[in-house]
Amino acid sequence: MAKHAFLSASASHRWINCPPSAKLCEGIKDESSHYAQEGTDCHELCAYLVEMALGRDVEDPTENLTYYSGEMQNCAEEYRDYVLEQFERSKKFCSDPMVFIEQRLDFSRWVENGFGTGDCVIIADEVLHIIDYKHGLGVLVESEGNSQMMCYALGALEAFDDLYDISTIEMTIFQQRRENVSTSSIRKDDLLKWAEDVLKPTAALAYEGKGEFKAGDHCQFCKVKATCRKRAETNLELVKYNFEMPATLDDFEIAAILPRIDQLITWGNDIKNYTLTQAQSGTHYDGFKIVEGR
Repeated sequence: MAKHAFLSASASHRWINCPPSAKLCEGIKDESSHYAQEGTDCHELCAYLVEMALGRDVEDPTENLTYYSGEMQNCAEEYRDYVLEQFERSKKFCSDPMVFIEQRLDFSRWVENGFGTGDCVIIADEVLHIIDYKHGLGVLVESEGNSQMMCYALGALEAFDDLYDISTIEMTIFQQRRENVSTSSIRKDDLLKWAEDVLKPTAALAYEGKGEFKAGDHCQFCKVKATCRKRAETNLELVKYNFEMPATLDDFEIAAILPRIDQLITWGNDIKNYTLTQAQSGTHYDGFKIVEGR
């Protein structure tokens, strides 16, 4: 019986830090939201504008986009202009660079059934450039050490390393709505070392549901973040902080607590949102009832 491919590049930050979370989340349906659909729409518009600018025969998707707006058009045009600038820059490295849009990238040499879709891949001698568009406003995404981008880079190397003499990989997060264009670079040899030493063994654990649960900022997009026992234990450590002696906290103790406060608040809100959804579906929690808000 074939195993499902569930170790995605987009979720790699979570399953690399918490390998057994992959199995725990398997089979739980993704909750759709208008934010996700808005991002999908903008990706489609971005791809169209870039390919049209490159002289390719593509169909205008605008009338079929649910959340199309002037802001989305502006973001997509900024992305197109950036991609074209980087394509022109790549011509400094070689005479025949190539641009691939919405390119399927396979990194299954290191992650079983591992694949993803690269928004933009520019291949040239010396430099391989991966560009990823982010439409979200809530979370500022950085490229440095970004495992999703590193997985995409590995997939691009698998496909094109024999065609070009690549020594460096550049990775860019283009997040126009946050005025964030974050670029980092890594040597090809260092990327391949990370793939062998970190990615491959961790993916093997995650695929089998093994390894240790670990709570952290990677919990943010986990499907079981509200009910995860490890996350609860980690946050309850702060709740159980010994406040008995002395009667007031000193500055050193407060400094130790402060970095954990936001994580604790986020965890509490996740549980509240989860229990409200469950209660609306019929689950009863002793001592609580649903009341209509104003």
